[in-house]
Amino acid sequence: MARLLEIKNEHLSFFTPAGEVKAINDVSLTVNDGEILGIVGESGSGKSVTAYSVIGLIQSPGRITGGNVVFQGREVNELSEKEMRKLRGNEISMIFQDPMTSLNPVYTIGNQICEVIMLHTDRKKSEATEYAIELLHEVGISEPHKRIKQYPHELSGGMRQRVMIAIALACEPKLLIADEPTTALDVTIQAQILELMLTLQKKHEMSIIIITHDLGVVASMCEMIAVMYAGQIVEYGTARDIFYHPMHEYTKGLLNSIPRLNDKTHSRLAPIPGVPVDMLNIPKGCPFAARCDNCMKICLKEVPPVIHRGEEHYATCWLVNKRVQFEEKDVWDLDGYNIKLCGEVD
Repeated sequence: MARLLEIKNEHLSFFTPAGEVKAINDVSLTVNDGEILGIVGESGSGKSVTAYSVIGLIQSPGRITGGNVVFQGREVNELSEKEMRKLRGNEISMIFQDPMTSLNPVYTIGNQICEVIMLHTDRKKSEATEYAIELLHEVGISEPHKRIKQYPHELSGGMRQRVMIAIALACEPKLLIADEPTTALDVTIQAQILELMLTLQKKHEMSIIIITHDLGVVASMCEMIAVMYAGQIVEYGTARDIFYHPMHEYTKGLLNSIPRLNDKTHSRLAPIPGVPVDMLNIPKGCPFAARCDNCMKICLKEVPPVIHRGEEHYATCWLVNKRVQFEEKDVWDLDGYNIKLCGEVD
């Protein structure tokens, strides 16, 4: 499988009056052709910043301080602004978190879709309008001839998200980045949006990066998962690895916080204690140590090494280093979770 995107040892900081915020600290990951990668973590873990760095949307005072981003063999960091604008939309598209703030309220849906089409293709106004209607129909919006004349406030949240997907697909990109695509949508609409994205991914043979804090989303869609905490990837592996054989204590904490349908004891959820680390003052050692129930002395002093468990599964955790072979208690049973792994048979 050909490699589409590769992030190599990326460091990115925001230089504020209060000090340097190390938003990304030595992040490396790859996305292959036709692959769906999920990036999971709490707010402030560096998920969205990682995605924005791929398409050059990091604004001052943010700056990449190390590493590089390679897309189809090209160094993205070295592209000019003109070349970057050509890359965005044409080859890499992004669906932002809130469609209501991403869409311009004073322009119709049709105008906003046509603007993208005419900017990146040779289509004239009439041709762009016809193509926009086709896109709206493809993403499941009824009566596209009518909807194309409406404004964002006239559409529901689910329909606005479908419009954002239509805009992102206007130039048939090779990579689609979806930043919290189901935020503020009810459960039924969430399922429809995720099913639509899977259908379009197969139809257009594109790769997708999904950024979310919802483990149910990544379980149902993603082949590979990167778990981020404090600007670092603390665990990486296939969906089966992450959900059935988690290595890092943070990953286990995220899994513990999922409601279980077969819990007859009606026990309370087990939230991860404490608060996320202060990115202005990242502590020595493992950044998760202060919130870890199994923290050891070495966790507070030294950065944990990368421990591999198979070719595609690794984590940065001193506990894993001490106990490479999992004990029975570390193998998780997903029966009862309201999630389904990608590719699992019903």
